Amino acid sequence: MPNYLLWRAINILAVAAGVTLLSFLLIHFAPGDPATTFLGLEADPASVATLKAKLGLDRPLAEQFLRWLARVLSGDFGRSTQSGRPVFSMVFEALGPTLLLAGAALAISLAIAIPAGVIAATHRNSASDWLLSFVSLCGLSLPSFLVAILLILGLSVHAPILPASGYVSPVISPLEHLRHVILPALTLATALAAATMRMMRSAMLDELGKNYVRTARAKGLTRWRVVLLHVFPNAGIPVLTLIGIQLGQLLGGVVITETLFSWPGIGKLTVDAIFARDYPVLQGALLLTGAMFTIINLLADVIYTLIDPRVRFA
Repeated sequence: MPNYLLWRAINILAVAAGVTLLSFLLIHFAPGDPATTFLGLEADPASVATLKAKLGLDRPLAEQFLRWLARVLSGDFGRSTQSGRPVFSMVFEALGPTLLLAGAALAISLAIAIPAGVIAATHRNSASDWLLSFVSLCGLSLPSFLVAILLILGLSVHAPILPASGYVSPVISPLEHLRHVILPALTLATALAAATMRMMRSAMLDELGKNYVRTARAKGLTRWRVVLLHVFPNAGIPVLTLIGIQLGQLLGGVVITETLFSWPGIGKLTVDAIFARDYPVLQGALLLTGAMFTIINLLADVIYTLIDPRVRFA
């Protein structure tokens, strides 16, 4: 286990370095720059050149990257070119709402997917199995922006039950926070629940066909006792890995959902930084999401090894 953790830590550093370099290059190769965006398209070229020099954008890309990397390693992520605020505080403030949204979406998806997967597997080729499989296929096929629009039209416009956008801190009002988080969480949970349900069904069917299930039934154990106490724990191991991947994707892939629902998280911060050509904020957000994705996957792998004693790492 120690060797495995050391190897994964090295992988995390390598991924973080790759994400940092790639994001830096993609940002700077994109059309536009912070100086022109800040001053406007009709700004005096001399003023634009002066601002570029002040921001260090007139230096070679290699020098800009090394200077930025040196600041990051010292704990300084720089300041926003638009607001002048420290990038670290902006990213940290946006992380809280994203974590709340991701947690709610994951909880909803598991509450739907796990029972649905178990029911579909234990009633294979029945009407319920076909129905749940069809619903999960629809959940995987529908794009998130379409799900969001349908939910807004259904639960905010035609039946004004829930607010269509906005964010309320749970510290200020837990009830209002719950009302505002339901629609974006359901949007994210749709695809998550569909993928988890299909994985759960597949893993359950694989376990139900093994010898220990027949042995347990031969000893007189009831069907549901075998399913819940023996089959389900073993089938849940590959699902755990999928959940770790999904949580990492949630933290870095909520751009569309947060933008549609005006949710002030990492996704919306990234979109705003792209439109404003705010290089420091965009680089900080991408670096954070890349690091969190790798760390979450590391934790999922560690939990995997603790739950399944069959897995051994050199």
